[in-house]
Amino acid sequence: MIRDSNWSSRLFDASNYVFLTVFALLCLAPMVHIFAVSLSGRAPATGGFVSFWPIDFTLENYQEVMGSRTFLRSFLISVTRVLTGASLNMILIILTAYPLSKTPRAFRGRTIFIWFFVFAMLFDGGLIPSFMVVRSLGLLNTLGALILPNALPIFSVILMMNFFRDVPKELEESAVIDGASHWKVLWYIYLPLSLPAIATLTLLSSVNHWNAWFDGLIYMTDTANYPMQTFLRTVVVELDLTNIGIDPRDLQRLSDRAIRGAQIVVATVPILVVYPFLQRYFISGIKLGAVKE
Repeated sequence: MIRDSNWSSRLFDASNYVFLTVFALLCLAPMVHIFAVSLSGRAPATGGFVSFWPIDFTLENYQEVMGSRTFLRSFLISVTRVLTGASLNMILIILTAYPLSKTPRAFRGRTIFIWFFVFAMLFDGGLIPSFMVVRSLGLLNTLGALILPNALPIFSVILMMNFFRDVPKELEESAVIDGASHWKVLWYIYLPLSLPAIATLTLLSSVNHWNAWFDGLIYMTDTANYPMQTFLRTVVVELDLTNIGIDPRDLQRLSDRAIRGAQIVVATVPILVVYPFLQRYFISGIKLGAVKE
């Protein structure tokens, strides 16, 4: 029985490794293909001859992209949105989750606020009312239209609240006895112990802001104010080359397909650079914040 169990366990592990390896390669294949196309010359890229290795290797596509004012403007808008939006998200998440993590005895009315947030998470006003509110506030074509409507992600508040509830109450009680206020308790006790959750939610918020494209499409009537992903959608999905920001004369020697590939790669790099530094917090933060009642 032991020998059969060991053999079956090895077979199961080997099957998992094979399956996960194949699945990982399938996930990486499109990105490798786009990267190869972005480094290829005009003829092979336009003709569709590039698979997973560049043909007629060239860096001119990236030179054109980095020299495009339209592309760099949309890139800067997205970077500003991520830095401002993620910071605002985390400030509001922490300030909301801290009082909600208290017991109903310590914070009267906590249950009412909890149900209020749950209801708001499950139901919203819809696209048209949201657009009317943004327009009435004069936020169209501003960075505020991309940040303020989602300034407080309620699901993240619930995760952070559950994480705060896992902090030992004895630490807070001892700090209160020593005369610490709620601000000091939050700053010196809760936040240092909640770094995994904070890193996880910061990563989620940053990725959401960086990948968002639909809000830019409906709230920005001027294409010059498009964030990165909205800009890429007009170029890649709608094939609108008027917004590509490249001199038309350069398209005679470069492939528009290769240039679009270079834009996609450049737009992906920031998240790929940031993620490895936060990866070690990601799983632990989600697990510890999601299993509480």
